[in-house]
Amino acid sequence: MDAGKAIAAAVEQADRRPGVLIQSSAIGYYGVLDDQIVTESSPAGTDFLAQLCVDWEASTQAVENFGVRRAVVRTGLVLSPTGGSLARLLLPYRLFAGGPLGSGKQWWSWISMEDEVRALMFLLENDRAYGAFNLTAPNPLQMKEFGKILAQVIHRPYWLPVPAFVLRLLLGEMSILVLKGQRVVPQRLLELGFQFQHEHLKQALEVMF
Repeated sequence: MDAGKAIAAAVEQADRRPGVLIQSSAIGYYGVLDDQIVTESSPAGTDFLAQLCVDWEASTQAVENFGVRRAVVRTGLVLSPTGGSLARLLLPYRLFAGGPLGSGKQWWSWISMEDEVRALMFLLENDRAYGAFNLTAPNPLQMKEFGKILAQVIHRPYWLPVPAFVLRLLLGEMSILVLKGQRVVPQRLLELGFQFQHEHLKQALEVMF
């Protein structure tokens, strides 16, 4: 949190203060949830990762006292075939071993890399954009549906489930990122008029592959 406080202190001391600060956070802010739809007005979770997000977001709040517009972006699963979670997920599929992770019922709130960048630019340039914004596509999916669509797009089978206990052994505490999730929608981004290039997963993946 020291980095955020250092930014706030630098803004306070600056002769020429910035007009806007975009702070990157994550949908982990909302904690582990089931099927309920999550918007920016939903409360923070109580687990470790959620409280980490809460503390991180609070670390720069002081810049608002100096007339700086602050937007906090809570990003979901950013889709890129060359890095991040999707790149790791692709390997078993390409080896013809793709399948649901854990129960497959956990919600994955995703966004294409293109829309992630476009949304950030939109928030930078829109003077009405302040506060928290979910950077996720409007149509989150359960993992089992996500996997089926991915397998279809890259022409691979979808059949070999990975039990939750195996993922816990392999990933430890990080397994929560793939075994648990949130059904997040970008309510405030849509209300400001942002238009997604990729609202549906199949459309987003077909552009990549």
